[in-house]
Amino acid sequence: MKIQTLALALLASTTFVACSSYGARPTGPVMMSNGMLVGSNGMTLYTFDKDVAGSGKSVCNDACATNWPPLFAMGDAAPSGDYSIVTRDDGKKQWAMKGKPLYYWIKDQKAGDKTGDGVNKVWHIITP
Repeated sequence: MKIQTLALALLASTTFVACSSYGARPTGPVMMSNGMLVGSNGMTLYTFDKDVAGSGKSVCNDACATNWPPLFAMGDAAPSGDYSIVTRDDGKKQWAMKGKPLYYWIKDQKAGDKTGDGVNKVWHIITP
C-alpha cells in the first residue's frame, strides 16, 4: 500500500512540474514569467493606455519610444492568436497583444523589474 501511495505521489509531482514549466514556454513573441508578460530577454512588457486596441498603430513615437522601446517584430514574424503586428510611424513593425502594442521600459535594469507599471497612470504590465 505504501509503495502504491509513494508511486502515485511521485507521478502527481512529476505531472505538476511538467505542467508548471509549460506556462513559461513562449506564447507567440513573448512568454509568461512571474505572472506577467515578458520578452524573450526576460524583460517586462507594458501597454500604453493612449494606444487604441485594433488601430494597427502605436502612438508612442520619438522621445516616447526612447523611454518605452517597442517590442519590434522581425521581418519574418507572423501574427498568431492574440498576437498581431502594427506598423509604427517610422515604418518599423511592432508586436501587439490583443491589438495593443507592446513596449519595454528603459528604467527596468534586469529581468523581473517592473518599475514602469503605473507610470503617469497610463503604462501597465500585462498579467493574465
